[in-house]
Amino acid sequence: MEVRQHLFIDFEFTMPDKGKQYKGFYPEIIEVGVVSVINNQIFEEFSSYVTPIQYPKLSKRCKSFLNISQQQVDDGIAFSELVHKLKKMTGEHSYTIVTWGNTDMRVLRSNCEKAGLYFPFSGKEVDLSMEYKRFFGDKNQTGLWKAVQEYGKDGVGSHHRALDDALTTYKIFKLVEKDKQYLQKHEPTTIGDRVDLAKLFNKFA
Repeated sequence: MEVRQHLFIDFEFTMPDKGKQYKGFYPEIIEVGVVSVINNQIFEEFSSYVTPIQYPKLSKRCKSFLNISQQQVDDGIAFSELVHKLKKMTGEHSYTIVTWGNTDMRVLRSNCEKAGLYFPFSGKEVDLSMEYKRFFGDKNQTGLWKAVQEYGKDGVGSHHRALDDALTTYKIFKLVEKDKQYLQKHEPTTIGDRVDLAKLFNKFA
């Protein structure tokens, strides 16, 4: 049986205070949430805070926006540990990385480059927000929680908690895939079907 693995990933990043200059600043991963799904079943969940390297002290804006404390990131894993863990979660088979937006993978690549570490993934990368946009014909990209609410569902846990957002991404993925399958299987009524149906209605009118 073919093994199909998807990794649903969400990161939270450092951000500067508005109006302040930070020499050499770049967004760094400070929280990670990963949901590993193998053959449509959740196989593993991983969540951790990550200690930033370039600017280890969080800005007030970052702490307030993400509801995160300095102590939490100080006690987090090192970025090198995160890269090792992500690589370990991929296994030996082919896999697909699924994120909401393309920022997560761009920041991960940047952080690996800055730290002198290899990028841990070689699998296919899918930006689910673009898939959602194309599928529903939206002009603008939709936010993660707005997208799940448009389905009449609730997000998982709290927005801007990395694992909760990764689980919410997985939730939307399942909903979109279900809609895609429905459209592929559903054949529109032909003209002949409609005529026959009309005759039937007339017969019993």
